[in-house]
Amino acid sequence: MREGTATLIRREDYQAPAFWIRTVDLTFDLDPAKTLVTAKMALERNSAVAHGPLRLHGEALNVLRVLINGESVSFRQDGNELVIDNAPDADFALELRNTCAPDKNTTLNGLYTSGGSFFTQCEAEGFRRITYFLDRPDVMAVYTVLLRADKAKYPVLLSNGNLLESGELPNGRHFAKWHDPFPKPSYLFALVAGDLVAREQRVRTRAGKDHLLQVYVRRGDLEKTEHAMNSLIASIVWDEARFNLPLDLERFMIVGVSDFNMGAMENKGLNIFNTSALLASPATATDADFGRIESIVAHEYFHNWTGNRVTCRDWFQLSLKEGLTVFRDQEFSMDMAGGASARAVCRIQDVRNLRSAQFPEDSGAMAHPVRPDSYVEINNFYTTTIYEKGSEVVRMYQTLVGRAGFEAGLKLYFERHDGQAVTCDDFAAAIADANPGSALTTRLDAFKRWYSQAGTPHVQARGAYDAAAQSYTLTLSQHSPATPGQPDKLPQVIPVAMGLLSHEGQALTLHLQGEAAAIGAEHVLVLEQPEQSFVFINVACAPVPSLLRGFSAPVILDDGLSDAELLVLLQHDSDAFNRWEAGQRLSLNRILAALRSGAALQLDDAYLGAMRAVLRHPQLDAAFKELALTLPGEGYIAEQVEIVDPQAIHAVVESAQKQMAAALREDWIAAFEANQVMGGYTPDPVSSGKRALANLALSMLVLEAPRAQDSVWPGRAYQRFKDAGNMTDRLGALAALVNAHAELADSALDRFHELFKDDPLVVDKWFALQGRVPEQDGKTFARVKQLTKHADFTLKNPNRARSLLFSLCMYNPAAFHRADAAGYVFWAEQVLALDAINPQIASRLARVMDRWTTLATPYRSAALEAIRRVAAKADLSNDVREVISRALASVTAA
Repeated sequence: MREGTATLIRREDYQAPAFWIRTVDLTFDLDPAKTLVTAKMALERNSAVAHGPLRLHGEALNVLRVLINGESVSFRQDGNELVIDNAPDADFALELRNTCAPDKNTTLNGLYTSGGSFFTQCEAEGFRRITYFLDRPDVMAVYTVLLRADKAKYPVLLSNGNLLESGELPNGRHFAKWHDPFPKPSYLFALVAGDLVAREQRVRTRAGKDHLLQVYVRRGDLEKTEHAMNSLIASIVWDEARFNLPLDLERFMIVGVSDFNMGAMENKGLNIFNTSALLASPATATDADFGRIESIVAHEYFHNWTGNRVTCRDWFQLSLKEGLTVFRDQEFSMDMAGGASARAVCRIQDVRNLRSAQFPEDSGAMAHPVRPDSYVEINNFYTTTIYEKGSEVVRMYQTLVGRAGFEAGLKLYFERHDGQAVTCDDFAAAIADANPGSALTTRLDAFKRWYSQAGTPHVQARGAYDAAAQSYTLTLSQHSPATPGQPDKLPQVIPVAMGLLSHEGQALTLHLQGEAAAIGAEHVLVLEQPEQSFVFINVACAPVPSLLRGFSAPVILDDGLSDAELLVLLQHDSDAFNRWEAGQRLSLNRILAALRSGAALQLDDAYLGAMRAVLRHPQLDAAFKELALTLPGEGYIAEQVEIVDPQAIHAVVESAQKQMAAALREDWIAAFEANQVMGGYTPDPVSSGKRALANLALSMLVLEAPRAQDSVWPGRAYQRFKDAGNMTDRLGALAALVNAHAELADSALDRFHELFKDDPLVVDKWFALQGRVPEQDGKTFARVKQLTKHADFTLKNPNRARSLLFSLCMYNPAAFHRADAAGYVFWAEQVLALDAINPQIASRLARVMDRWTTLATPYRSAALEAIRRVAAKADLSNDVREVISRALASVTAA
């Protein structure tokens, strides 16, 4: 859709469909240039909706035939709808025959080709590019699919559900017929046809049923599927053990494709994955890749129940499935990690991602609630707010009702709604009804404001100790800043997990005034008013509060703690998240002080001593040390200031890194030597943590080398790069050289490309690394511009476009935000070029400018000029126009 066709869709305007589609029989005669699709559907009129025409959605289709009950029927085209004005009132059979052109479908939505094979992507509204249909999630039908194709070219023919039959056809063709017994919306339909190979595994579940698991990939990639298969098996076992949710089909299939807009898609029984979220071997994938694959495989499998068996009534309820399933995959990842420390590392990483991506979204032009009120293009609302903030909302349910209470609520949810399309309110009701009298039930209406109010709440905490009365009063207050369309907010229900420590680090017993007995060393306070005070009695000494433990709510906390108090938490807090947070706060306080004063940053001995103590601590895991010693990101720092000067932020962070590299040099050497992992590669938490800390230490030592006139560590990094037995160590060494602008960096980059030029996913890493190199005299920006002309670069592959363009524009502020505006000119050019072929990817890149109004002069005016240049394009997609229009709506505020 292009300019002039955009329609604002409002949640309040929801109406049930005028017709239901109960069964669908699809026949595909697959041809890349012109695929013939025949759809036979059983329809019935929805008696609850006023009489009206049958309106079917469709895009880029050529209609050949329309029959009702076997007879031709007149129809008309109304934009992208096929309209039958005189549809019967009684149940009827509708038959449609149309063609589509998969080879020309560069949007990667609907039916398209990649690498000579056929794939589909139907969420959110891709099915309408396959055939005319009621393409909305509340229309659920049972599908039977017949695929016909050239056997030599497409020996594998897959669709949802169970295989009924397959066989030969004349002229070298063959067929496969699939049936999915579970009703599903059209967005969960899937089709794959190609020359693929499969890793297979048969499993028996706790329910005593046998199932066939298959992971399909192109020839040559099969050896990279073992980890994905193991992750799938672990997911099946975990979901049945934790939530009593079994695998419900005879088989479960995963297919990898290189050209894909998303990470993966949970089509019923036939998950389609971006190869970046599926393929892994020690030689080509990092520890982070292995962890990401495990998480995404689990996420898509868990959708089998939270999204497929129970789905969304409309797209405004998207977080009903996505937020809930992200929560489930995060819980799974923590359980797979094992011990308390490894679990804490998972939680810290999740929160760090939330803060770096979702918090800026909450304060930008595209800010929206977890359940949005309106949209122009639904693809623009597959966001961190829907997913990650939605997950935090689900986590708060569990915090308020307890783990057992949450599991009881989820059980009731499925008992009530299996096979239905429902709303976030239905989920909330199930959790509350399963937990009568809980902290949630008595506050349910107020708690649901998390679904309706955009923005990140700010919580202030202040404590007062009365030595004479031996009491401690903790006062909590909250406010939520204005966001587009929501100037005023009501108080949220905010669970605050907390404890109190003595200044020597001992945990204090909590006894709330008015309670008959003490309540242990940790408690969850519920903040639901603009301001509340909580009085603790029998407190023998002035305490240090440890608040928001485990990040118990997605808020910004101002606890007013001094450096001395933060050091107590860093050294002694039993909550690993707050221990990490204390270290981050110590770093952030110094960085922000330098930015506000304009003076050069000088890290003090107390801070450096605290960081040294973390590095030397014998009981702390390596993975935790690496997180604690990594400075806050430049994007996160930008969120803490009103006027953003990206160059100033970069300069201060770079200074902090160099000072830490120099002051802790001997400790970095010791950490590097102590954390070498010997023997065969495994991506287990302990080994991964050691590699992470060793790579951080190496990067610090290479960064410090020029000042120390040391050629040893750049040389050792280059040797490690050449000799590494796994991609984590190889890429870590390469990054140490490249990020420090070492003399050996270019040689290493050339060698890396030569080694892996035939592996697309590794070449993506090569592009991404160069896009994120810290800027030095404009060299990084110039390199990225040159790389857009590289023979291996293309905008047509989303992974490749993301690897270079997003790395620069989203993740390298100092290289992108240039005083000469060249970065903004480059951004505008790339957004327009992408929009011509793949609007969904273009709109993601367009969102770089969500918070342009916070930029300092001269960046702000130059950014506005670039935004206006994109807006001036006459035939922008709805995807990009919605993002750009909302950015321009911020002009007055700027």
